[in-house]
Amino acid sequence: MTVERGERLLAWTESPDGTVGGTRDALYLPDGSRLPWEEVEAADWDHDESTLTVTEVGSWGELRGQHRLLIEEPGRLLELVRERVTASVVLQRHVAVDGRRGLRVIARRAPRGDRPLVWVFEYDEGVDPDDPVVRALAEDALAAARTEVG
Repeated sequence: MTVERGERLLAWTESPDGTVGGTRDALYLPDGSRLPWEEVEAADWDHDESTLTVTEVGSWGELRGQHRLLIEEPGRLLELVRERVTASVVLQRHVAVDGRRGLRVIARRAPRGDRPLVWVFEYDEGVDPDDPVVRALAEDALAAARTEVG
């Protein structure tokens, strides 16, 4: 497995499709692609199926990239994935729209801090992001979060 210059593998394991590995900055997939941690929305481990499912950050209403990796012995890779994805979240704030349903304003950062924060909205099921009230709440929450983070 080849990683970008300046990076080194911190944890890795084998899958039937090739090596899966992680550095401080990214997850490297068996197909040779590099997925920066701030672009990983979630990573779920299914012990019974020996499967790691990695879902990419995306836009509401659009299909998100998803990678299902069969891994017999995950070793330290699961710990690294959990730690790096969690570390990429700078802020996550829930805003109620209708009872418990609402949206989240999320700020993500690259581990090196050499790129600007990435701001995203996540909407609960049944919340329409095109509703003017929802849009106004989202914009107000984003402005407040940006002020708080600086």
